[in-house]
Amino acid sequence: MSVAIITDSAAALPPELVARHGITVVPMWLTVRGEPELEGERALEELVTEDRVTTSAPTPGEFEVSIKDTLRVHDAAVVLTIASSMSATHASALVAAQSVGGDVRVIDTANAGGAEALVVLAAARAAAAGATLTEVEARARVVIERVRLVATLSSLDHLVRSGRVPGIAGWAGRRLGINPLFEFRDGKVRRLRPALSQETALDRILAVVRRTRPEGEPRLHVAALHALAVDVAHDLLERVAVLDPATAFVGEFGPVMVVHTGPGLAGLAWWWESA
Repeated sequence: MSVAIITDSAAALPPELVARHGITVVPMWLTVRGEPELEGERALEELVTEDRVTTSAPTPGEFEVSIKDTLRVHDAAVVLTIASSMSATHASALVAAQSVGGDVRVIDTANAGGAEALVVLAAARAAAAGATLTEVEARARVVIERVRLVATLSSLDHLVRSGRVPGIAGWAGRRLGINPLFEFRDGKVRRLRPALSQETALDRILAVVRRTRPEGEPRLHVAALHALAVDVAHDLLERVAVLDPATAFVGEFGPVMVVHTGPGLAGLAWWWESA
């Protein structure tokens, strides 16, 4: 059995990884000054200067087209979506799967960005190794349970205004010099103790990665995620290199994610694979 992997653009997978693993990406939508456009049609640097940008999920019809296209060459498909608590994307994918029928599973990754990407990559590798549909789904769910995402921002104002991230309202970290830290997991935001500088924030993120390492000789899978902060993301990836990760890449947030986070976000998503 061959299993296709489909996800949405909120996973922020680098194009080379998408191509290497044969992953289908369904783009999210933006509305800029009242006009709809697909994510990726405009440079991110241009979009952050716009003050009238909203986002929306792919339609069920768009997922249906992607599912049907993949089923022409594969026996089954697994659709992995951004957290349902953040977007209607998961609901759209469910409607599409029910319409198409057949061997299609839709999974809420309960995450976004690099964490969603790591789930997608694990599923894609299982599928490439010849796993069955049930085995690919099981692999994805194992990673969903283990994956972590911790990031820092200079300000949480964008997250508060977006209203898309539950648990963040009223905690904007506006005090001068404070670098808010937060964890996104199981579809929810959990605030962490803020840092007094970006350097301290990055050190603390690395400390969490080390602290979550299980016993034995586990393999680390990690993504350095960022929103127009590529130098910081590469710095984080260099720091985590001492842990000899089996997977390591930089994933830049697309416009849909940056609309909600604002520029300047940087962090790590990771999971430990037991030996």
